Amino acid sequence: MIKRIIKLSFIFLLSISFIKAEENIVDESLDFSNRTEINILLDKANQIENSYKDNILIKRYLNYLSYSKIANELEVLKQGLKSKRKLSDEQEYQLLNKIRVKENELELIGEYRGSPIGGLINPPEIDKIEKLTNPFDIIGAFSTIKKLEQNRQQFLDLEKQLEELLKILKEELDVYSEINVLEQKVEISDKILYLDKQRRDFEIVLDIVSTTSEVFRKKTEQVILETKNEITAQFQKMLNISFIIMIFFGVTFLVKMLLKKYYIQNENYYIVNKVLNFSLAFLILMVLLFSYIDNVSYLVTILGFASAGIAIALKDWFMSLFGWMVIVTSGFIQVGDRIRVTKGEVETVGDVLDISLFKITIKEDITMVSYYKNRRAGRIFFVPNNYIFSELISNYSHSELKTIWDGIDITITFDSNHKKAQKIIRDILKHYSKGYSDITRKQLSKMRNKYQLRATGVEPRVFTFIEPYGVVISGWYLTNSFAALVLRSTVSTEILDALMKEEDISIAYPTQQLNINETKNAYGSSRAKEFSNSDIDDIMMRR
Repeated sequence: MIKRIIKLSFIFLLSISFIKAEENIVDESLDFSNRTEINILLDKANQIENSYKDNILIKRYLNYLSYSKIANELEVLKQGLKSKRKLSDEQEYQLLNKIRVKENELELIGEYRGSPIGGLINPPEIDKIEKLTNPFDIIGAFSTIKKLEQNRQQFLDLEKQLEELLKILKEELDVYSEINVLEQKVEISDKILYLDKQRRDFEIVLDIVSTTSEVFRKKTEQVILETKNEITAQFQKMLNISFIIMIFFGVTFLVKMLLKKYYIQNENYYIVNKVLNFSLAFLILMVLLFSYIDNVSYLVTILGFASAGIAIALKDWFMSLFGWMVIVTSGFIQVGDRIRVTKGEVETVGDVLDISLFKITIKEDITMVSYYKNRRAGRIFFVPNNYIFSELISNYSHSELKTIWDGIDITITFDSNHKKAQKIIRDILKHYSKGYSDITRKQLSKMRNKYQLRATGVEPRVFTFIEPYGVVISGWYLTNSFAALVLRSTVSTEILDALMKEEDISIAYPTQQLNINETKNAYGSSRAKEFSNSDIDDIMMRR
């Protein structure tokens, strides 16, 4: 009986051992399965976290957490400074330094105060659009529209980024929740709490951004629409002004065509054409000023105050402009006239090529001035119009008078027949200047309507003067003001040839005395031999 009981006990204990062994095997199998699943979930969580670790919103959220942490530390330091516990000077100094450092750190990341993403939570500021007043503002308006559209799209992109980030955070939170069910650990629970707080913070931000985005979008669309209306109005205004200017151009062209039929001389038409062009430019300027300046009286006031300084700074320009008006209205200088301009030691004679608002353009010709003084010609001179008030300007062809008096001087010896020489020179001058004398007589008759003319003799004039080296006969005659040298050259050779043929007329020139061998006469006085310039040259060459 006892043996049977012992045997049954042994069997029972053996059965219990087998049961526990089986339970241990099952537990180990279950633990291995859970660990594998946990590892898979952890890998998935790590992949999710790596996918957004470089996200700018996460970086900004870390700055937000840093701001909260620094703010709490600063509060603790300030409480320690205010506590009743007595501090040594060294402790108080260190505490104040720590407080100052924390305050500087908070100042650097101040935009994250109350905002998990910093300043991005606020939409870009919409500048007030000023009214477009001129065509140049259109360029700025297009730039403003482009900037507004970019800001609107940027804020919409922010909303999409928040939605995608929340989706990722929710997925990561679900993964860690599954891990927590399989294995409860403190670090897993802390991670779940951190992710949940992060998710709730970004949900609040998304809600704010969504609401703000709608308002910002509507306001942006309103400003863009108003700006486009302003641009359309400016284009319409430009078309109207262009139409008015085209009318001015058309009327000016018709007036020029009509006036061209009544002006035979090109010089007169040229001046009229200049006046019409100036008037057209002035009218266009007035149209533009009155079209694009809202307060014309304000412009007049500004110009009134600035006129004194402008007049001083641009005195020569204003005087040239006023000189142009005098030249155009008076007509004493016209395009095509031959004029002589003297400025100090500079002197030139040339033909007027153009009369602009500020200068007279003349082309230098070969004249007596070129022959005696400049020894060059063909240059283009630009004479400021203000010279008519301060310098000497002579007109060789004013009021259709195209002739001038020119003179030739020739010296004969004292024993020559000067009366005969006068007659010869007068006859030659009459012969070669007869045509110019007749033309001048007619032109002077026309000028009596404008000027008081007294002496109007046009016949050649011959004058006789006694000079140190002989008798000077000065002959004056009328010639073409544009070709004076041509007739002067012809007349000079004719006079020279005619006088050389006469035996009782000798041409004189300066002589000198040269004492070579000084001898004394019976009275003790010395005698010197007179030589002409040519004799002196021969003597010097022989020596």
